[in-house]
Amino acid sequence: MKRILPSPTPLSEPYWQGCRDGVLRLQHCSGCGRYQFYPRNLCSHCSGRELVWRDASGRGRVATFTVVRRGVSPAYEAPYIVALIDLAEGPRMMSWLVDTGPEDVVIGAPVTVDFEAWSDDVSMPVFRLEQEESES
Repeated sequence: MKRILPSPTPLSEPYWQGCRDGVLRLQHCSGCGRYQFYPRNLCSHCSGRELVWRDASGRGRVATFTVVRRGVSPAYEAPYIVALIDLAEGPRMMSWLVDTGPEDVVIGAPVTVDFEAWSDDVSMPVFRLEQEESES
Protein backbone atom coordinates (compact mmCIF):
# COMPACT_ATOMS: atom_id res chain seq x y z
CA MET A 1 0.00 0.00 0.00
CA LYS A 2 1.16 3.50 -0.79
CA ARG A 3 0.64 6.61 1.26
CA ILE A 4 -1.56 9.39 -0.03
CA LEU A 5 0.70 11.95 -1.71
CA PRO A 6 0.12 15.69 -1.95
CA SER A 7 -0.36 17.30 -5.34
CA PRO A 8 1.97 20.28 -5.61
CA THR A 9 0.59 23.32 -7.40
CA PRO A 10 2.52 26.20 -9.00
CA LEU A 11 1.84 28.18 -5.81
CA SER A 12 3.12 25.48 -3.44
CA GLU A 13 5.98 24.14 -5.59
CA PRO A 14 8.71 26.19 -3.81
CA TYR A 15 7.61 24.59 -0.53
CA TRP A 16 7.76 21.07 -1.96
CA GLN A 17 11.09 21.76 -3.68
CA GLY A 18 12.45 22.87 -0.32
CA CYS A 19 11.25 19.62 1.25
CA ARG A 20 13.03 17.65 -1.49
CA ASP A 21 16.15 19.74 -0.78
CA GLY A 22 15.88 19.11 2.97
CA VAL A 23 14.91 22.70 3.78
CA LEU A 24 11.67 23.94 5.32
CA ARG A 25 10.58 26.97 3.29
CA LEU A 26 7.83 29.35 4.32
CA GLN A 27 6.19 32.31 2.66
CA HIS A 28 7.26 35.65 4.16
CA CYS A 29 5.41 38.92 3.64
CA SER A 30 7.73 41.79 2.77
CA GLY A 31 4.94 44.19 3.72
CA CYS A 32 4.26 43.22 7.34
CA GLY A 33 7.29 40.99 7.96
CA ARG A 34 5.34 37.91 9.05
CA TYR A 35 5.56 34.30 7.92
CA GLN A 36 2.65 32.10 6.93
CA PHE A 37 1.93 28.46 6.33
CA TYR A 38 0.21 26.99 4.21
CA PRO A 39 1.05 28.76 0.89
CA ARG A 40 -1.44 31.40 -0.25
CA ASN A 41 -1.68 34.17 -2.82
CA LEU A 42 -2.20 36.86 -0.15
CA CYS A 43 -0.66 37.45 3.26
CA SER A 44 -2.97 36.00 5.89
CA HIS A 45 -2.03 38.84 8.26
CA CYS A 46 -2.20 42.03 6.14
CA SER A 47 -3.61 40.81 2.79
CA GLY A 48 -0.42 42.00 1.09
CA ARG A 49 0.81 40.49 -2.13
CA GLU A 50 4.54 40.91 -1.45
CA LEU A 51 5.18 37.26 -0.60
CA VAL A 52 8.61 35.67 -0.96
CA TRP A 53 9.91 32.25 0.02
CA ARG A 54 12.46 32.07 2.82
CA ASP A 55 14.27 29.18 4.45
CA ALA A 56 12.95 28.61 7.96
CA SER A 57 14.98 27.55 10.97
CA GLY A 58 13.18 24.19 11.14
CA ARG A 59 12.75 24.61 14.89
CA GLY A 60 9.54 24.71 16.85
CA ARG A 61 7.58 23.44 19.82
CA VAL A 62 4.82 20.88 20.20
CA ALA A 63 1.52 22.77 20.59
CA THR A 64 -0.53 19.59 20.96
CA PHE A 65 -0.45 16.00 19.73
CA THR A 66 -2.40 12.80 19.44
CA VAL A 67 -1.33 9.19 19.23
CA VAL A 68 -2.91 7.27 16.38
CA ARG A 69 -3.13 3.68 17.54
CA ARG A 70 -5.04 2.34 14.55
CA GLY A 71 -3.71 3.42 11.17
CA VAL A 72 -6.13 4.49 8.47
CA SER A 73 -4.63 1.86 6.15
CA PRO A 74 -1.70 -0.57 6.08
CA ALA A 75 0.37 2.25 4.51
CA TYR A 76 0.29 4.07 7.85
CA GLU A 77 1.73 1.72 10.43
CA ALA A 78 0.42 2.52 13.90
CA PRO A 79 1.09 3.73 16.43
CA TYR A 80 2.25 7.12 15.18
CA ILE A 81 2.15 10.63 16.59
CA VAL A 82 0.46 13.51 14.79
CA ALA A 83 1.33 16.91 16.22
CA LEU A 84 0.65 20.59 15.74
CA ILE A 85 4.00 22.35 15.73
CA ASP A 86 4.39 26.05 16.53
CA LEU A 87 7.30 27.02 14.30
CA ALA A 88 9.90 29.49 15.60
CA GLU A 89 8.88 31.84 12.78
CA GLY A 90 5.27 31.95 13.99
CA PRO A 91 3.07 29.68 11.85
CA ARG A 92 1.58 26.45 13.14
CA MET A 93 1.76 23.30 11.03
CA MET A 94 0.58 19.74 11.37
CA SER A 95 3.14 16.98 11.00
CA TRP A 96 4.37 13.72 12.46
CA LEU A 97 6.74 13.22 15.36
CA VAL A 98 9.17 10.44 14.52
CA ASP A 99 11.68 8.30 16.42
CA THR A 100 9.96 8.82 19.76
CA GLY A 101 7.32 7.13 21.84
CA PRO A 102 4.12 8.74 23.08
CA GLU A 103 5.41 8.64 26.65
CA ASP A 104 8.30 10.96 25.71
CA VAL A 105 6.21 13.74 24.17
CA VAL A 106 4.97 16.72 26.19
CA ILE A 107 3.27 19.94 25.20
CA GLY A 108 5.94 22.58 24.65
CA ALA A 109 8.70 20.09 23.81
CA PRO A 110 11.29 21.57 21.42
CA VAL A 111 11.49 19.88 18.01
CA THR A 112 13.50 20.15 14.80
CA VAL A 113 12.41 19.34 11.28
CA ASP A 114 13.62 16.41 9.24
CA PHE A 115 12.32 15.00 5.98
CA GLU A 116 11.06 11.57 4.91
CA ALA A 117 10.89 10.53 1.26
CA TRP A 118 7.37 9.27 0.58
CA SER A 119 8.09 8.81 -3.14
CA ASP A 120 10.77 9.74 -5.67
CA ASP A 121 9.18 13.20 -6.00
CA VAL A 122 7.72 13.94 -2.57
CA SER A 123 9.50 14.40 0.75
CA MET A 124 7.39 15.20 3.77
CA PRO A 125 8.48 17.31 6.74
CA VAL A 126 8.48 15.39 10.01
CA PHE A 127 9.76 16.49 13.39
CA ARG A 128 12.06 14.97 15.98
CA LEU A 129 12.28 15.85 19.64
CA GLU A 130 15.39 17.89 20.31
CA GLN A 131 17.91 16.10 22.45
CA GLU A 132 18.59 17.96 25.67
CA GLU A 133 22.24 18.60 26.20
CA SER A 134 23.57 16.85 29.26
CA GLU A 135 25.44 18.98 31.73
CA SER A 136 29.07 17.98 32.29
